[in-house]
Amino acid sequence: MDILTQLDILAGAAKYDVSCSSSGVTRKNQGGTGNTRSFGICHAWSADGRCISLLKILLSNDCVYDCRYCVNRRSSDIPRASFSPRELADLTMQFYRRNYIEGLFLSAAVEKSPDYTMEKILRVLTLLREEYEFQGYIHVKVIPGAEPSLINRAGLLCDRMSVNVEQPTENSLRLLAPQKSLPTMYASMQQLKDKIQEHKVDHRRFRHTPRFVPGGQSTQMIVGASQDSDLTILHTTQALYQNFGLKRVYFSAYVPVNQDSNLPALTTVPPLLREHRLYQSDWLLRHYHFKAEEILDADHANLETEIDPKTAWALRHPEFFPLEINRASYEELLRIPGIGPKSAWRITSQRRVAAISADHFKKLGVVFKRAQYFVTCKGIYPGNKPYDPAAIRRVMLPESPFKQMTLF
Repeated sequence: MDILTQLDILAGAAKYDVSCSSSGVTRKNQGGTGNTRSFGICHAWSADGRCISLLKILLSNDCVYDCRYCVNRRSSDIPRASFSPRELADLTMQFYRRNYIEGLFLSAAVEKSPDYTMEKILRVLTLLREEYEFQGYIHVKVIPGAEPSLINRAGLLCDRMSVNVEQPTENSLRLLAPQKSLPTMYASMQQLKDKIQEHKVDHRRFRHTPRFVPGGQSTQMIVGASQDSDLTILHTTQALYQNFGLKRVYFSAYVPVNQDSNLPALTTVPPLLREHRLYQSDWLLRHYHFKAEEILDADHANLETEIDPKTAWALRHPEFFPLEINRASYEELLRIPGIGPKSAWRITSQRRVAAISADHFKKLGVVFKRAQYFVTCKGIYPGNKPYDPAAIRRVMLPESPFKQMTLF
């Protein structure tokens, strides 16, 4: 099989892994090739917010596992291909020199065994960093169950690592991927967390301590392959952040690729809007001081598709609104739809100087068309009418005939 055919097969097989962000990485070029801070045109982000291009590829799609949801599962009748470590390292450098890419996102099917696959990944990293002196961004997929020493050595050579849990519960994972288990994945996550913390402590004491996975670790969950509710997914997401210090949890809408009685039909449309709402909820968990049990509960186990999670929470809790903008705490301001961390900080800063009126409120970076229904300014409600969650919901529904009308 020629190199272009291998590239076509293995790059196409990698598209289902969405956990390829480079945020938080500031690797410096010390005389080698490549730079994580350079400009790019693709789908990952540097620490300063710029987009950089990555070669996103599998080392092999010849998998010994038979995960029901995976296009590369052992029982699938698809073309199989594998790069040698030298071939992939050479390919990465050729792409970089042609200015196609600025970094590498490297994953792999479990070829023969976790240790065998992790050794091949480690060999690619060694060639790139030590022989080619490549200093660009590298994100590596950890193979759960691999020898800890292999993972540790790889962590010294890459910028970010990910252990994809795929499903939020052990029961769902056992049903759809019987050869995998969450405890094994959690063990690899815990190992990464411990080593990252250890190297941070050493780096504070010894300046030239080598950095271990400086961009942190992430994971991915598939949405829609199992019957798990959004509440279950958010509880798992929250636990992953709390227990393992993850940078991000990524959500991937399930794309039907295999016919199976335990999976949605092949004609099922990927739940992209559900994925979007989960990302919004994840943002609330990480930046808005929400808890999973606040966003959803037993009576509301799935996110609304018509309204974003923050607005839906506000409409379900009319006892908190409307809030007086000049007296609400910073944490309370974050709960108001249309107000984010920056605009909440501007509000708290401005009102030390003078009370905020409705006209001034619009100029502080808030989404006023949304926030106006949940606040008062100097005791004045924008419509001079009682706060009415039902009326607000009618206005905010995307297909509502009231969409273009004022609330009162």
